[in-house]
Amino acid sequence: MRTDTVVTAEVRQERGKNAARRVRVGGKIPATMYGAFKDPVAIAVNPREILHIIHSKTGHNTIFDLDVAGIERSPVMVVDEQYDPVRGHLLHVDLKRIDLTKRVRVAVPVVTSGEAKGIKLQGGLLEIITREIEIECVPDAIPSQFVLDVTELMIGTSKRASDIELAEGVRLISAPDSVIAHCVGVKAAEAVEEAAVVEPEVVVKKGGKKEEEAAADKSKKK
Repeated sequence: MRTDTVVTAEVRQERGKNAARRVRVGGKIPATMYGAFKDPVAIAVNPREILHIIHSKTGHNTIFDLDVAGIERSPVMVVDEQYDPVRGHLLHVDLKRIDLTKRVRVAVPVVTSGEAKGIKLQGGLLEIITREIEIECVPDAIPSQFVLDVTELMIGTSKRASDIELAEGVRLISAPDSVIAHCVGVKAAEAVEEAAVVEPEVVVKKGGKKEEEAAADKSKKK
């Protein structure tokens, strides 16, 4: 989704771990801007501005302007980021230039609305299987999310990706029959949970003895 947000950046003249450390000490983080058939540019950006975009409603699908002092101003998206494994601080971010005239593929969140009739009338449970779908469209048409009504779901029925209403010009990339949510009985849900518990495998030797017993017998004979 296109926004009016503008993030300023500075060109990084130095490379390497020591240079990146100095950038972070100065309150910024190293970043790379690439794409749109242009050369990549090593830059430094304010991590708070990037985190604000990542944690916004549109998240990684947010298209904002990156203003690199003395170089260029381009619409970009966050495509990858790295965090400190201990402190969780943002360490580095990759930004991709976006051609607003060309179609892009993005993953968009799916949220459900309404209470399934299978819950109220049959005592079932609503299970969410997939929380996003992949679509293709021009950048300005990227939605912040899709809302899928599950009110009519009864036990044994489901809502699939093909049930999501798409705006004109938006193409579904995910498999149309992929299940987004379905309504199941309580016993069926419990059976699935029990099946997920893996029992330890017992190896039985010929003659019916377990492997541990066979090993014990062998040691006694010695």
